[in-house]
Amino acid sequence: MAAALWTDRGRWTLRRILIGSRSNHTALKPCYDALIIGGGHNGLVAAAYLQKGGVKTAVLERRHVLGGAAVSEEIFPGFHFSRCSYLLSLLRPHICRELELKKHGLMVYMREPHSFTPMLEEGMKGAPPRSLTLGSDLAKNQDEIGKFSPKDAKAYPEFLAHLEKLATAIHPLLDSPPVDIRGVTAGSLRKRLAAAKTLMPVIKCGLKLGGNIPDFYEIITAPIMKVLTQWFDSEPLRATLATDGVIGAMTSPSNPGSGYVLLHHVMGELEKEKGAWGYVEGGMGGVSHAIAKAAQSYGVDVFTEKDVGQILVDSDGAAKGVALKDGTEIHSKVVLSNATPYVTFKNLTPKGALSEEFIKAIDQIDYTSPVTKINVAVDKLPNFLASPTPDDKPGPHHQCSIHLNCENVDILEAAYKEAKNGRPSARPMVEMTIPSVLDPTLAPSGCHVVSLFTQFTPYHIEGKEWTEQDREAFADTVFDWVEQYAPGFKTSVVGRDILSPPDLERIFGLTGGNIFHGSMSLDQLYLARPLPSLSDYRSPLKGLYLCGSGCHPGGGVMGSPGWNAALTVISDLKRHRKM
Repeated sequence: MAAALWTDRGRWTLRRILIGSRSNHTALKPCYDALIIGGGHNGLVAAAYLQKGGVKTAVLERRHVLGGAAVSEEIFPGFHFSRCSYLLSLLRPHICRELELKKHGLMVYMREPHSFTPMLEEGMKGAPPRSLTLGSDLAKNQDEIGKFSPKDAKAYPEFLAHLEKLATAIHPLLDSPPVDIRGVTAGSLRKRLAAAKTLMPVIKCGLKLGGNIPDFYEIITAPIMKVLTQWFDSEPLRATLATDGVIGAMTSPSNPGSGYVLLHHVMGELEKEKGAWGYVEGGMGGVSHAIAKAAQSYGVDVFTEKDVGQILVDSDGAAKGVALKDGTEIHSKVVLSNATPYVTFKNLTPKGALSEEFIKAIDQIDYTSPVTKINVAVDKLPNFLASPTPDDKPGPHHQCSIHLNCENVDILEAAYKEAKNGRPSARPMVEMTIPSVLDPTLAPSGCHVVSLFTQFTPYHIEGKEWTEQDREAFADTVFDWVEQYAPGFKTSVVGRDILSPPDLERIFGLTGGNIFHGSMSLDQLYLARPLPSLSDYRSPLKGLYLCGSGCHPGGGVMGSPGWNAALTVISDLKRHRKM
């Protein structure tokens, strides 16, 4: 990983200044009702709801800053970055409302338009190259799409309505645990009837889908290109939409299951606008900070720089607390892990506490990641050939997700194939965002912070570990492509922070560098997330639960795994009369 400040020509000075939400000043107690490993957003949500439910809870975060992947860090003096996660949409509205996150400081900047895809082409008769800009104004979207295909422009409203109908139908599944298959199929009639309640979200989903069930089945199983080709002809539109089918996933638009990834990314909402994404004031750490403040207001003890070394297990095989790496032991009735399933069961659970068969299943979970995140400090705004703006003034397109190397699907396919063969893409897919255009708190006056979410890069380069030279070389490749779309970009760079998949794993605890805590593939969703035996948040060890994005409904759906896990724990504690 490289975090560098440009000082003299050809010389990088390494430097890091990190900030974020810190723990309260409460002393760590020797015993709690519940301990949560990891102060990411799901862990903090779980803590808030547990405490509201009367369960005395503490959060233990290993880093100096809360938030997990949703953190804000000052990597270069005056430049504040959403260092890993960078956009907000899938924070469930009821969690935002019930925890009063706006009261606790959450502020969101809405983006309009939503996406901008510039072309690399020669403009005709002195005109700039073409581009495709999409937002919430349907008429403007049709005008933009009409530049490439009048037929596609006509079909686009129906496509959006179709997609929204499918995405909305899923919402009941997001806000509840998966069906309790064991409870429904075994035990006494009373227990079966109680477990049958878990069928209600599925029934609601089915009723909402109605006659669209075949369409839903197709989009979650098919390659996204099969779906998009049925609707559209123009390459820029198909490629722009296809990016949502592969973002964060080591897959291509032609691979089965990429349709679900697109659906996953359009099922959210922000400020009651369906499918919208926005910037959090101060960076994504602002979300974590607001959740932490809410949790603390209920009485949760939150601690940073408390690195858990092992989950403590009693003689009966039940979790009884944790041991920190400094030797401190803290006891509890239950332990919730916000770490990935791999970290939880392979690194934190004592060897011998779990069966070989279970560990073998854990080893089979796919954590493949295609992502290298590059955070860039610049001293002037990128100026795109396809939509030039005078005097370093931002245009509407600077607010949104800027898709580079996304003008046709063949580029995405080629980038994917290179990474699958062990090499970083020579022409990577790049999603650029410039949140400082809307949020002036992020950078010094006249300067900006730029996020480059790039694909595709492998965890190992042709079987070898990433070196500093590899990181710099890949960043240079990315910058060369940005330069073609926005000349002058490279000379504006003040500093860059390069996070390859191994860096995302090491710094943020994301196994394999996977931003979702495990691939969002069909074999790792709903009843099978992360494994069929773990889909109800309970582990084989009594008293040990999962509450992170490795659980249903998966990565990106901020708060839902933590909320569902907290309700499960409270139910278990009441049933066993431990409350």
